[in-house]
Amino acid sequence: MQKVKVAIVGAGQDGISVYKSLKSMKEVEVVGIADVSPTAPGILTARENHRLAADDFIKIVKTPELDLIIETTGDQEIKKRLNQVKHVKTSIVDFQGANLIINILKEKEELLEFKKIQGELSAILNSMQEAIEVADINGTIKYVNPAFTRITGIPEMDRIGKNIFKISPDGALATVIRTGKMVFGQRIKVGGCKADVVSFSNPIIVDGKMEGGVVVFQHFTDMMNLMEELKKSTTIIENLTNKLGQVTTSKYTFSDIIGTSAEMKRCINLAEKSAQSDSTVLLLGESGTGKELFAHAIHATSIRRENPFIKVNCAAIPETLLESEFFGYAKGAFTGAVKSKIGKFELAHGGTIFLDEIGDMNLLLQAKFLRVLQEMEFERVGGNQTIKVDVRIIAATNRNLRKLIREGKFREDLYYRLNVVEITVPPLRVHKEDLPALVNNLIIKLNRKLGKSVRGLSKDAGEILFSYDWPGNVRELENVIERVIVTSDDKLLTKKNLIQHLNQFRISPERNIDLIPIDQMEEMLIRKAMAKYGNSVEGKRRAAQALNISLATLYNKLKKVKPANSYKN
Repeated sequence: MQKVKVAIVGAGQDGISVYKSLKSMKEVEVVGIADVSPTAPGILTARENHRLAADDFIKIVKTPELDLIIETTGDQEIKKRLNQVKHVKTSIVDFQGANLIINILKEKEELLEFKKIQGELSAILNSMQEAIEVADINGTIKYVNPAFTRITGIPEMDRIGKNIFKISPDGALATVIRTGKMVFGQRIKVGGCKADVVSFSNPIIVDGKMEGGVVVFQHFTDMMNLMEELKKSTTIIENLTNKLGQVTTSKYTFSDIIGTSAEMKRCINLAEKSAQSDSTVLLLGESGTGKELFAHAIHATSIRRENPFIKVNCAAIPETLLESEFFGYAKGAFTGAVKSKIGKFELAHGGTIFLDEIGDMNLLLQAKFLRVLQEMEFERVGGNQTIKVDVRIIAATNRNLRKLIREGKFREDLYYRLNVVEITVPPLRVHKEDLPALVNNLIIKLNRKLGKSVRGLSKDAGEILFSYDWPGNVRELENVIERVIVTSDDKLLTKKNLIQHLNQFRISPERNIDLIPIDQMEEMLIRKAMAKYGNSVEGKRRAAQALNISLATLYNKLKKVKPANSYKN
């Protein structure tokens, strides 16, 4: 079939509407469009579609074998000129005719769009798993979807055209057409079959007038299965939410550990090496020395750093709750256990669990904990399902575990399981050379926290801090410095600022000492160092560091101390 060749004069909104409509018609060929404005919408669109676009309509209307010119400008001069230059066989449709064509084409477009929407809606309704039935205001059934036949067993041809008031007068669809009110969750048998369903029905309103009704229903058994699945999903979500709320990660790295003394360097070096493996670490040291800081740093440097870091303070949880905190509990395990709870070990799966104050764990739980260390598996309290985990253990205590073993308060086998890598964090009194760096770091952090601008400590303030043994270690130092900064407005903290906060401390005043021979004084210092650090090789090494002599020199001097054998291993 030969196409009708059309030219359009005027590329405004009317012109582009005509162009777009004609361009989609197979029997029409738009040869070009003209407008005096080079930026008119129709000109730009024609160029994008590789059609002729011109600012002089003469170039277009003289196209060979042109059948029709559509003039959309309404300009009489243009119309007159077109009649002069067009071919005798070429027809012209003026502005009014163009409007008529535009309206007809718009209606065609709207009809095509309606058919498209109708097709999409039909596809959606046909794909739904819920049964759908539609009836008009008189009760005549107009539509059922395939799910209706699947659920009820009634073929479409046996349903359409029937009256809902006759075949199912008590159903949700008949009720909504009769009353005009929505029906929600009605359980009933479908008329004409024995299918037990749960129905939801609504009136169909068009321009404010009720035209019929629609019912959506599902088999009761399917609904119950769906609710059971929903219940399971809700439980899973609750467990995940509960787990997410408890999972934490490490907050500190080795860069947060302040100290350049030999003691601190040794601890940091050993901790950094232990971070490269999955071996269990036992952190020993007095309260406030920073054991938890080391635990965080080890995890943050390990291959598990992207996974959870879970902390459990064994001294802060009542003994009766420790087991459920560690291993969780099953639903119904005890009164009040309305749902299962995930324990700390399960939360730490793939990551690290930090057991602070491990020395305070009771013997019964120690036995169960030993099994977890050996097998990496456990059961929840009240449960019988074995749960396997992959967890790295870091434990810490300020108690003497060997003494607790002798007293029967700590299992020896558990101690050796924990004590794979032992790191003893030194008390502040043995590395006071780190005090300036610690205090400066604290001042920087507290200035930011409290909005202060303290520059540092005066010499006499530093001396008074050095004169104290810090039984509370770094934690006590942090509290003292914060207390002083909060209560002082000075830029430089002096002895005067500190003295009011130091009356509680055991600061030893200088005392006159009778002169004695140097060798006797040396022997007294060696005895004191050995009494403080112990007779082990490690104790002697630390004693030598405290006395600022080499380990070999200490051994030589020990031979001269009487009785010499009292310090030998």
